[in-house]
Amino acid sequence: MNWVTRANLHVDRTACAWLIQRFIDAHAVFSFISDPADLPDDATPFDIPGHPFSHHDGDSTFEVMARHYKIEHAGVARIGRIIHEADIEDDRYDAPEAPGLDAIVRGLGRVLDDDMRLIDATSAIYDGLLATSLTED
Repeated sequence: MNWVTRANLHVDRTACAWLIQRFIDAHAVFSFISDPADLPDDATPFDIPGHPFSHHDGDSTFEVMARHYKIEHAGVARIGRIIHEADIEDDRYDAPEAPGLDAIVRGLGRVLDDDMRLIDATSAIYDGLLATSLTED
């Protein structure tokens, strides 16, 4: 499936790409657009305002996608809280990892300057968060 999001990724979009690849569509193809009017007809958009997979009811796109696809995994739920706090500054959750994750993803985005490379680089970070969340009490 062709998954499309806005160019110049940050934490919510990289986390969504990871979620898609790990839990939704192992053969996902990602495309990036600067103008939402350029959305291809065959695309499944995410984190593009006005579409189903975007921020809704105060939740991040990651939370919306996990709920939609019924991903009931404790580690994914924990990552969702971290992503929420990194992306939405409302202090809904206690996620002390959020500012550091946001800084790392933004920094990698500047260094790599390529959205697909950023998805590849951050996948290991989200895998690590998942592994850590499975070992916490």
